[in-house]
Amino acid sequence: MSILTVRDGTTIYFNDWGAGQPVVFSHGWPLSSEAFEDQMFFLASHGYRVIAHDRRGHGRSSQPWQGNDMDTYADDLAELVKHLDLKDAIHVGHSTGGGEVARYIGRHGESRVSKAVLIGAVPPVMVKKPSNPGGLPIEVFDGIRAGVVADRSQFWKDLSLPFYGYNRSGVKVSEGVRESFWRQGMLAGFPASYFCVKAFSETDMTEDLRKITVPVLVLHGDDDQIVPIEDSGKLSVKLVKNGELQIVPGAPHGMCTTHKQIVNEALLAFLKR
Repeated sequence: MSILTVRDGTTIYFNDWGAGQPVVFSHGWPLSSEAFEDQMFFLASHGYRVIAHDRRGHGRSSQPWQGNDMDTYADDLAELVKHLDLKDAIHVGHSTGGGEVARYIGRHGESRVSKAVLIGAVPPVMVKKPSNPGGLPIEVFDGIRAGVVADRSQFWKDLSLPFYGYNRSGVKVSEGVRESFWRQGMLAGFPASYFCVKAFSETDMTEDLRKITVPVLVLHGDDDQIVPIEDSGKLSVKLVKNGELQIVPGAPHGMCTTHKQIVNEALLAFLKR
């Protein structure tokens, strides 16, 4: 196992496969680095070094009470990048991980970054407020927290349906994928399961996005029921200086799994430019 102990004593688990230009993956809530295993294996097989960590509180990393916020997530990522001395890295973030990537670049700069990819990502900000009228009401996120507290195990099972678009008519459901989602969710600690909701919904990354000058690929499904595209991907691409939006028709939030071939090919094409 590869483990990094960061400044406050939290241990961060990570995978490091292959050789070549580094591609660093930041996963979504409540999952782990395993959510990117299809992309990691594919890119490692095409000559890239792929690194993915389990965010603090998630997966095989330790489960601290403190630090379940976007600033700390970004600082943990910066420590991992420095620990591995990564240069010219391409950062890929899905959902909450997209927020982590944006905040990492906004907070730590681009000296070690060559490109970024935001997949179904939460920036600029999810919650509805006067400056973000198209966002989701705070009651949506209060309901998520209530579900975590009431019956976390059942909540993950229920959430897997819209996450992968398995609640849509005619869609072939993979019970294996749903079980993997549940297992990864149950590996996340209770504090991260609860406190990360505030981090991914209320953190405003508008200014972080404006600081990004490297090329950015925004990948988003137009049937994303978790992070609706209109108030996320379509806004983010306008805020970065060098962005490209690629919409995947019919794709759900969990498209790295359900549409992995499309995602893999899009990543490879962007990385090769």
